[in-house]
Amino acid sequence: MALFTIGDLHLSIAVNKPMDIFGGWDNYMERISENWEREISEGDTVVIPGDISWAMSLAQSEPDFRFIHNLKGKKIILKGNHDYWWTTAAKMNRFLEEKGFDSISILHNNHFAYGQYGICGTRGWINDDSEPADAKVLAREAMRLEMSLSSAEKEELEPIVFLHYPPLYGNEYNADLLDVMYRHGIKKCFYGHVHGKGHRYAVNGERDGIDFCLVSADYVQFCPVKIM
Repeated sequence: MALFTIGDLHLSIAVNKPMDIFGGWDNYMERISENWEREISEGDTVVIPGDISWAMSLAQSEPDFRFIHNLKGKKIILKGNHDYWWTTAAKMNRFLEEKGFDSISILHNNHFAYGQYGICGTRGWINDDSEPADAKVLAREAMRLEMSLSSAEKEELEPIVFLHYPPLYGNEYNADLLDVMYRHGIKKCFYGHVHGKGHRYAVNGERDGIDFCLVSADYVQFCPVKIM
């Protein structure tokens, strides 16, 4: 039983938006499937921090979710900026239940226990609150992270944070989310969103007591990363 993560699968089975038009994304779905088959066992858990599917609705996302469901292990997913199919937790959970996708769970204002740890997280947002609309979204995302962490701590679990947007990127930092993590003594934070030439600005390693790790699919060569 092990814990893994990989972000930004960008599946597009029902939508004509293949990622292999970008450098390094050739045959990415086949590579994801092959690496997953080799690395993951049925008893493992894989966290997918956002940008799951290019679908525009839950109905359209069905073949992408079937692809994920057919992969080994338990999958925990959270929202990315391109997950336009995302709706209320109740609707998403009902969809997963009706389709029999019982290996997939939604991380949204909650947590999932993994041994002594709590799997927590939220989408996050850009690291700039200079516009009122962005400041409002950032405040909401900080609240969602607070709810997720608090729910884990109530069960005396040590939280591990998963975000879609990077809380640190080059010289930019997301004070709203970082402040929440500092107050809760977070030690590990995994994130996605960053692709291609942006990898050079990604923060990997320890900063102020938190170990940050970029896990977007192209960065990790389309292979799930083992956390523990």
